[in-house]
Amino acid sequence: MKRIKGCFPQICTPQKLSSAYRRARKGSRREVAAYEMDLELNLFNLRQSLSAGNYAHGAYRQRTIYERKPRLISAAPFRDRVVHHALMQVIDPMLDPT
Repeated sequence: MKRIKGCFPQICTPQKLSSAYRRARKGSRREVAAYEMDLELNLFNLRQSLSAGNYAHGAYRQRTIYERKPRLISAAPFRDRVVHHALMQVIDPMLDPT
C-alpha cells in the first residue's frame, strides 16, 4: 500500500472545503438547505475540528429501497460528505494521475 504523507493540511484549507461543499451539494436538497443557513460558520467549525484533530464521523442514515429487489442504502451526513469530497480532491490526483 502506498503512503501519502503531508496531505492533511491541504484538506483543511478554506478553499478546499468550500470547493468540496459545492461538489457535495449536488444531488441532495434537504440537508444542503440546513447546512447553507450558516454556511460560513459550518465550514469554519468543520475546518477547526479537522485542524484540532477532534473531528468524528456522524451516524449514517439507513433506508431500504425496493427497485427490483430490496437493498439497504446507507448515507453519510452532509458534513461528512463535505470532508469526503475535500479528501478526494487532494488524494485523487496522487492515486490516479491519468
